[in-house]
Amino acid sequence: MTESTYLHATQVAYDTVAGDYAELLRDELVSKPLDRAMLAAFAEVVQASGAKEVADLGCGPGRITAHLQSLGVNAFGIDLSPEMVAVARRDHPDLRFEEGSMTALDLADEAVGGAVAWYSTVHTPPEVLPTVFTEIHRVLTPGGHLLIAFKVGDERRHANQGYGHRYLLDAL
Repeated sequence: MTESTYLHATQVAYDTVAGDYAELLRDELVSKPLDRAMLAAFAEVVQASGAKEVADLGCGPGRITAHLQSLGVNAFGIDLSPEMVAVARRDHPDLRFEEGSMTALDLADEAVGGAVAWYSTVHTPPEVLPTVFTEIHRVLTPGGHLLIAFKVGDERRHANQGYGHRYLLDAL
């Protein structure tokens, strides 16, 4: 699968499910104390480092961006899906959200003191991950921090429906 093919499939799938996905996951952190603790620890570390901004990469509907902001972090979100960005802007109008790809971030070198990739690399083919991590490294300030959440395993799963919609998407 080429980079542009997987990016297109991911964008179309998340554009299709954006509203339902946001509603389903809206309160998910309430029942995940470990996730909240990891995000709180990350927030503490980036604040102690004096980081000015943190990028939530693959932010979806903005729930993690908003949570980081509630912890005192100056966070903004970037997502591949224009519909997810629209939902994030609607649900969190006081926060900044932009369209973009983790494979080619529209950020200056050393622009952010922290980055979060919260399950947002799960659709990235393994051969593209070095490009994603190179981009993250490029935009982080020296000594910047990265928090990444991902699923364990090496099995590729193909989905053709979810959240009440039909789409084509691979998860790794």
